[in-house]
Amino acid sequence: MFLLEAVPIDTIRLNFSEENLVLLNFILAFLMFGIALNLTMDDFRRLWQYPRKAIAGILSQWVVLPLLTYMIVVVLKPEPGIALGIILLGACPGGNMSNYLSSIARGNVALSVTLTAASTVLCVFLTPLNFTFYGSLYGPTRELMQEISVEPWALFESVVIILGVPLVLGMLTARFLPKITGIILKPVRIISLLIFVAFIVGAFLGNYSIFLEVIGVIFFLVFLHNLLGLAAGYGMAALFRMDFKDKKCLSIETGIHNAALGLILIFTFFDGLGGMAIVAGWWGIWDLVSGFALAGWWWWRDKKQLQSMA
Repeated sequence: MFLLEAVPIDTIRLNFSEENLVLLNFILAFLMFGIALNLTMDDFRRLWQYPRKAIAGILSQWVVLPLLTYMIVVVLKPEPGIALGIILLGACPGGNMSNYLSSIARGNVALSVTLTAASTVLCVFLTPLNFTFYGSLYGPTRELMQEISVEPWALFESVVIILGVPLVLGMLTARFLPKITGIILKPVRIISLLIFVAFIVGAFLGNYSIFLEVIGVIFFLVFLHNLLGLAAGYGMAALFRMDFKDKKCLSIETGIHNAALGLILIFTFFDGLGGMAIVAGWWGIWDLVSGFALAGWWWWRDKKQLQSMA
């Protein structure tokens, strides 16, 4: 068995109250509403205009990464809670930062927005499907899911409410109230991002001692999972013979995930199970570190190339 089993992490419960869960639900709904304000039907039409790119992006996020996640779990054999947390994060849609990071990286922002639109809709169905499938496929996590009695329909219902409802409201607002949308779009996105980052940092500081106890167990697993996600997106773009801007976009879309959704599902269905919650919490922090580092490196590389050509 792998060293990841050394710490009885599933006996840990994070300091997270019912009030915090309600707040996190509101934050994620607000984030989704802000994203939806910027989505139009043209974003979905581009899926048909550029089918090769759309297929590569969808396969990378919803087929390749969940499969790679399952392979990580099978090979490393972490404790069931940690394994289930990684499987859940691998089944979550791309993070809300992906469009912004693609713009910093000088990737294909239009493609990023299109894939975000597709991912936002598909996750309502594919997040519960991938999670229950791979969670049930691996023996230790299957036993844990049976012990806690996770109902796939209840999971689906929660995702619809958390993501689907604000998505529809945001798109309807953008469609029928364009003047109001123009006024609130930028403030909503900035405020929602700041609130989300503040919440993640606050949750980390509130459980600082617990994170210190288990960070050695979690860090490598989250690092590896994130690295494989970034590489999978880049690799799929290369396989589909896409240009460098598209490769950067798919890498970010596949490697950056919605840790907030993962945390909500963990505290709703798994009572803040230690392994799952700490994986998702650390993922939310590491996402920002790796995403900005990679996007910044690509930005710096492009800048140097432009300077050398001048």
